[in-house]
Amino acid sequence: MALRPLYLIFVRLACWVVLLARSQRSKDAEILVLRHQLAVLRRQVARPRPSWADRAVISALARLLSPEGRRRLFVTPGTLLRWHADLVRRRWTFKRRSQGRPPIRDSIRSLALRLARENPLWGYRRIAGELAALGYRAGASTVWLILKKAGIDPAPRRAGPSWSEFLRAQATGILACDFFHCDTVLFKRLYCLVVMAIGTRRVHVLGVTEHPTGPWVAQQARNLRIELGDRAEGFRFLIRDRDTKFTTMFDEVFTAEGIGIIKTPPRAPRANACAERWIGGLRRELLDRILIVNARHLRRVLAAYETHFNEHRPHRSLGQAAPLRALSDPVEGDIKVIRRDHLGGLIHEYAQVA
Repeated sequence: MALRPLYLIFVRLACWVVLLARSQRSKDAEILVLRHQLAVLRRQVARPRPSWADRAVISALARLLSPEGRRRLFVTPGTLLRWHADLVRRRWTFKRRSQGRPPIRDSIRSLALRLARENPLWGYRRIAGELAALGYRAGASTVWLILKKAGIDPAPRRAGPSWSEFLRAQATGILACDFFHCDTVLFKRLYCLVVMAIGTRRVHVLGVTEHPTGPWVAQQARNLRIELGDRAEGFRFLIRDRDTKFTTMFDEVFTAEGIGIIKTPPRAPRANACAERWIGGLRRELLDRILIVNARHLRRVLAAYETHFNEHRPHRSLGQAAPLRALSDPVEGDIKVIRRDHLGGLIHEYAQVA
């Protein structure tokens, strides 16, 4: 830093020596260009920010100018007063200790958010008490501020379980039903009704029709009741959408067995996520890869896929087991696996050779 002023002085002196060799005409032209550039910069820059070295050079050269020339500089008497005020402020400024509350550690913030997510019924005071019991000091207002910044609502607004939480908690006693359609080669639209037991992921394809009327849907519900038999006593809820094809007769078949009807909100496919996911998998694995001729053909295809889904297809929620088949015991030694094709090779099943 001490050599910088000397370097600047040397550069300026060298520039002045070069100016002595130039003609007066070229100097006047350069002055006019520089003045015009300065006028342009003044229109664009309201307040320049020179460094201390720039200020030293300008102050030294300004003494060689006439009073009229000094008025054209961007350094005005007000600028000098401001520079002096800055020097005074720096001279009498001392380091101050930070005031206010100490910052919250990231570990405490993460723990508070974790407690709020895992316990929807806990308010910020309950979370603050739990933190104190664990040995972390955080006031209730601090916890409230952490939850607010994270976008977590107060406890009464987030107390109700979400659809996914409700399905996981009541999965063993829930049936989910839904309609899906399939267009044939001759552009006829066929409708199919499917029911899934959420706990076991077992699927029941109830029927296929071109005109799904209310009485037809109610009859499929009666057929499902007969097929379930004694297993119907283990179900408590049936999830369905608000389609007009689900009439009062359809609901009475289940309410007579003590099964409550839960209607999903409008345009909320996640409320019936398991049935929607099964229909999506059916389309990707089968219906999008085959041409359906008529209703009889569709019934045969769906029957084969229902058997494959219930007896062979692995499910993550079941520990990679199938709804009607447990996992095989670990095999030691050579691996000998055979493949069985279904529906012309669209579906492959693999089995261990005995």
